[in-house]
Amino acid sequence: MAYRFIFTPEIVRSLQAIERARAEVTLTVLPPSIVERLRMQARVRSTHYSTRIEGNRLTLAEAEQVILDGKTFAGRERDTLEVKHYFQALEQVEQWLEAEAPITEERVQKLHAVIYAGRWAKATPYRDGQNVIRDSTGGIVYLPPEAGDVPALMAELVSWIQANETTLPVPVIAGITHYQFVTIHPFYDGNGRTARALATWILYRGGYDLGRFYALEEIYASDLQGYYDALVTDPHHNYYDGRVSAEITTWLAYFLRGMATVFETVAHEVRDHAVLEKPTEQAFLRQLDRRGRIVYGLFERQNDITANDVARALGLSPRQARELLSEWVGQGWLIISEPSRKLRRYRLSAK
Repeated sequence: MAYRFIFTPEIVRSLQAIERARAEVTLTVLPPSIVERLRMQARVRSTHYSTRIEGNRLTLAEAEQVILDGKTFAGRERDTLEVKHYFQALEQVEQWLEAEAPITEERVQKLHAVIYAGRWAKATPYRDGQNVIRDSTGGIVYLPPEAGDVPALMAELVSWIQANETTLPVPVIAGITHYQFVTIHPFYDGNGRTARALATWILYRGGYDLGRFYALEEIYASDLQGYYDALVTDPHHNYYDGRVSAEITTWLAYFLRGMATVFETVAHEVRDHAVLEKPTEQAFLRQLDRRGRIVYGLFERQNDITANDVARALGLSPRQARELLSEWVGQGWLIISEPSRKLRRYRLSAK
């Protein structure tokens, strides 16, 4: 598939700004505790703003309570589940990154399943019927391709991603993928959330993780109408009469302009936190795997943790969390601060 766009001066300027911010963040050393705090804040913001775009009613503070404290809000159970599931999807992306797993159709379907139904859901099959997007008055906003065409279009998109990983700038690939995914609309629901998570996965995978300190979703949520307008690349609502061959330069300019803004904001924040490297702490953190670093980051906001805290942060069962905690106590970097079996708590050791 060939997508129609041109590298306008604005797009080039955005790409240059992205590269400058990326270089600055890459060369800046932060204390590990700050790194983990910034990463957790970014995950929470990504989760909140991506679900808010789709109508989720929880505030940022409430979303943080759901994610970090396991809180449920009466009367807003669906909102609570949406937040939990999107956060789990971001964790799934990080697990694939750690395993260097390539982007495949099956993983895209699994990503949607986690977003829509939670960590243990099976990969979602593509829709088998039409899916019409309407406005608040019932008018048709967009009529996606017919269900029979979806498998071939998705196979084509994933092949295009794989074929262009080394030939196009990664931000351009992420932007086009975001656009084309919502254009195909392969599932009945959750397409927007999946498109945004997929774009983030592509950026992370291509070396544009920026320490995993950013949430692109935040800029879309700040101007929803601008986000929706940018995705409308043809006035005709029918896929076959418009978006199938639309010129997407305006969308790409919007996507990259927003990405540049977010990256520059993160670079400024990192600059404010920059300190000299602490060799002892850095050496210790290098010994920990992804799970250990996430749990280490929990101590940024509390002195003691429980097995339930670890289970929520890592998406494990309480039993698995207890086994990990015992392992870390054995390694000497955690101690048991409250030995009671029912109320057992852990804290960092002097080490």
